Amino acid sequence: MHPMPFMPQPPPRPRRPVWLLPALAAALVVLVAAGGVGAYLVYGKVSGIGTSPPARTSPATGQPATAAAGPDVCAMLPKEEADRLVPDATVAESSRDGDYTIDFTCNWKNQRISFGEFWRSREVDVRVAQHKGEAAKTGRAMAQSSYESEYRSGKYGATAKPSLDPDEKEYISAIKDVQGVGDGAFAQYTWRRDGKLLWYAFGTAHARVGDMTIEVKFQAGQQRKDAQILSNESTQSVTEDNAIREVSGLAAQFAKGVAAWQAQHPDVLAEAKPSAAATATASPSVRATPSPTVLAAFPADCEAVGETATRLVPEPATRARGTAAGEDSQTECRWLNLELPGGEGEKKIRSALITVHRFTNRSGAVDEPAAKAFYAGEYGGDKAMADSAIGRIKWGGLTDVKELGDQAYQQYVQTRSGEVAAASGTVILRKGPVVVQVDYSGHQRPEKAATNSPKVEMMPEKEALSGALTLAKAYLAQLA
Repeated sequence: MHPMPFMPQPPPRPRRPVWLLPALAAALVVLVAAGGVGAYLVYGKVSGIGTSPPARTSPATGQPATAAAGPDVCAMLPKEEADRLVPDATVAESSRDGDYTIDFTCNWKNQRISFGEFWRSREVDVRVAQHKGEAAKTGRAMAQSSYESEYRSGKYGATAKPSLDPDEKEYISAIKDVQGVGDGAFAQYTWRRDGKLLWYAFGTAHARVGDMTIEVKFQAGQQRKDAQILSNESTQSVTEDNAIREVSGLAAQFAKGVAAWQAQHPDVLAEAKPSAAATATASPSVRATPSPTVLAAFPADCEAVGETATRLVPEPATRARGTAAGEDSQTECRWLNLELPGGEGEKKIRSALITVHRFTNRSGAVDEPAAKAFYAGEYGGDKAMADSAIGRIKWGGLTDVKELGDQAYQQYVQTRSGEVAAASGTVILRKGPVVVQVDYSGHQRPEKAATNSPKVEMMPEKEALSGALTLAKAYLAQLA
């Protein structure tokens, strides 16, 4: 007896790109990597690695004869403050001994924070540079020159009128001096929108403490989970007041840390770590995905729609499974027949699957906001794949379904990958704190052909969507 081939459900969507960012204020870099972390900040510099002036041919002179381990920039920001600004951040540090400066950087980043119906992104990047003396100029004088140059550049940026395309908008705030921080500090805000693709904002602060300069950037934004990918639809970015407040506070925090290091190592040149590459020092914990458990008895809510399901899938083999994943308690009921007659010399496969997600909070009370957020994520992902194809998988259009629960939509998907080629009609609906996904799948083929044969004929879209909608309505009726 041959093992039963796996009956595919609608294929998982590719993970959404985790970040969209303008590189060097012109080029778009799109990072599409499952669980990957981008190497660029939205303001165009390599994350965690500062820029340096062009290399020169002669070495610096007049440097201190002694050296000490450089400042630990990541340790200068208290953990509770880092957690507030960038929850569950990946933290990376680096150091570099350049011709003009010795740079120490730290970066906190999380570009995919689930917050209700939104995906949030947060990032803090800091660069501390100790300036080397040159000829008669001391490191302190070089640091002051660098700080003044940044100040002039900021003032110019606030008043300059750059050439923009008609669908581009940019705002750079006036400089705001930050009192009582080091030997001088200022902050500035940048906001930019580029057509329908990009929308971002961030705050920047510069400070000087002795022969060291500090540059801090803070970026925050959010976008609805059901927004179209590769677009700035529903994007909200950090406001000017909030950005200026946060970077001003960060500048003060790092200025204190730098001053403390200098007090311990007066007139000493800091020493970069041997490797100049950025190193991940901390990352969010990864939660294991729980495996579903086969249930001994078919759930009562699935039994209640058994008559409807068996009209779609005659003489089915049934199976029920359950999974608890944090706030999401899942139940899955399946009706499957791999050997249906399809006419002379033909066979059919039919499968109906109902997956129910019930959301509760930590106290056990129903959690409708969590259900809304989950639905929005599913909607956004399916909307992104609508009317597209990747390899041997083809997604149809996404259509909202009216008067079905609180929210609902449907979609048709065809796949020719894996052991079974099949088409599926899918309906996803939300009713209060419950999200229900109904899949009706199948194909027809010559009796002796393999289940993934090119001769497989997909279940027609009309039949697939009609079956899924019929079963979804039956389940919703008993749910009420």
